[in-house]
Amino acid sequence: MKFTIIGAGAIGGLAGAYMTKAGHDVLLVDRWKEHVDALNANGMTIDGVRGDLNVKVKAATPDQLSGDLGVVLVATKSQHTLEALKQIVPLLKADSAVVSYQNGFNEPDMIALLDEHGLPGKNIIIGSIPNYGGALVDPGYIEFVHEGPIQLGEMSGEMTPRLKEIGDALSALTEVQYSDRIWGQIWAKEVYSAQVVFSALADAKIRDTLGVERYARLAGAIVKEALEIADANNIDIQAFDFFDPANYRVKTAEDTKKLLANIDHAIWLLKKDQDNKPTHNFKKKGSGIWWDIVYRKRPSETRAFAGKLIEFGKKAGADTRLNEKMVGMIYEIEDGKRQLGFHNYDELEAYAAEIGKTLP
Repeated sequence: MKFTIIGAGAIGGLAGAYMTKAGHDVLLVDRWKEHVDALNANGMTIDGVRGDLNVKVKAATPDQLSGDLGVVLVATKSQHTLEALKQIVPLLKADSAVVSYQNGFNEPDMIALLDEHGLPGKNIIIGSIPNYGGALVDPGYIEFVHEGPIQLGEMSGEMTPRLKEIGDALSALTEVQYSDRIWGQIWAKEVYSAQVVFSALADAKIRDTLGVERYARLAGAIVKEALEIADANNIDIQAFDFFDPANYRVKTAEDTKKLLANIDHAIWLLKKDQDNKPTHNFKKKGSGIWWDIVYRKRPSETRAFAGKLIEFGKKAGADTRLNEKMVGMIYEIEDGKRQLGFHNYDELEAYAAEIGKTLP
């Protein structure tokens, strides 16, 4: 099976490198020409939780694409999804397979775009959640930051032969978990990610933000509200490795203890592999949101998933005030109107108390 991965950053690049190493025919595509040139000249260099690796890969810029793309994995930042998909529409067919291999609520918009171009979007688009993590540090160089499985599922919920083939190939990188309710799992990831966005309000390690009980309580209140947004949209939220929604339906002080334990466990899962590599100085010390703001100096994905979560909430008549306040802070940081720092947590904490959303 042939694969074309659109977006050769951390998520797409790691998948492409390990699939290539396993013998699959993979083309990595990225609009960053220096990255593509480095990949073709020197291969993909990877370090981090699995040690050092170099894999000879094939890479191209989007304008160089032609012919049969095989299975397409769209692994761009969420805000660039439709732009990337539009570029390859002329090369797609009715029986093509395109995996949304990224964060965000992308699948419905991708289906709609293909429908507009006379293609059967629901048959083409496949949902996924890549739960491993990394960072594109320099051209041709990715840091593997944490392990994690991939959830993969047809939007119809069916288990199809193509899904199994794609999963078999991706298992060259990590465990693949097949889902018959992928939309509920995508929602779960975005609800959970509210606390990931929260952690990026300060230039600090995850253990110094979500790992501190005071801040974890505030993050938990934000995720609780996000979960209520999902409930208002009648979404059947699915648990996954980092997140059990039942622990965020807080009513009592005892419930809050369970929530804090869930956050502690998530941090442990994210950091346990790094703890086993004490000789490697990890460059990515925070979330992907933090990485974009602090290291890459560019807008993060916040608008594309946390922003969309708020839109879903407003349409359903849900209370979105705490998430709106947090997301607004991120936007101000990206626009240079607010400084990163723990003072943002003080302000958000006071606002949560003001609107009666402090956890018991």
